[in-house]
Amino acid sequence: MRYAEIRPYTVPATLAELAGPTGGVVVLPTALDWTPKKSYDLADDVDLRMLYETVIREAMHIEDLRTFLNARLLAEAWPRLWLPLRVRGAWESRFPDLAKAAA
Repeated sequence: MRYAEIRPYTVPATLAELAGPTGGVVVLPTALDWTPKKSYDLADDVDLRMLYETVIREAMHIEDLRTFLNARLLAEAWPRLWLPLRVRGAWESRFPDLAKAAA
């Protein structure tokens, strides 16, 4: 069994609690991003998607989701995010509007 198949993923109770930044440059802590990149310009679509993919995949604490993700930006980017099927399914089962946006 692959780790991705059993790894726990953190999903917020509501999208409204995701009140992270909507602009500027975001620097992720090493606990979330151990790559050399670490900083992401939210005005750049590729950076935004990489940031969201990283936080969604790696966050072990709900506070990380609240700090780094923004509900509006998440909804806009969701159809273009590359995520493991299990994590995408967990989020879309809790938030059907994300599934509709991705369809």
